[in-house]
Amino acid sequence: MRKQKGFTLIELLVVIAIIGILATIVMVSLNTARSKARDARRVSDIRQLQLALQMYYDSVGSYPAALTSLAPTYVAAMPLDPDGTSAYQYCVGTSGTYHLATRVAGLENGGGPLASDSDVTDTCTSHIDYTDPVYDATP
Repeated sequence: MRKQKGFTLIELLVVIAIIGILATIVMVSLNTARSKARDARRVSDIRQLQLALQMYYDSVGSYPAALTSLAPTYVAAMPLDPDGTSAYQYCVGTSGTYHLATRVAGLENGGGPLASDSDVTDTCTSHIDYTDPVYDATP
């Protein structure tokens, strides 16, 4: 009787199970990294828009009624939320200031940028919810 070379069915199933577990762990860690990257992009976009608003104010003497007034002079193109469909929220306050924020679904990871944002309350915010979990900024 000759002994055949190769793997048994049990050995193959064990290897496939181990590969599946490792792939699951990698996918979970990648999803966390992706959500943190989206949050960082949101905060970066808000800061970029803040700079553009300040340049607009220095040129005109007031803040624009809509963010679309900034393109293409002050920003190359209006940034969208990393979800690809939402625009950033903006309104001009009664006191001549502005409020700028991410969409209501806001940041995905608590802490970090949320701890240092404005959490503003103003009359222009009556139609926009600026409370956490949203990153919001004022001048």
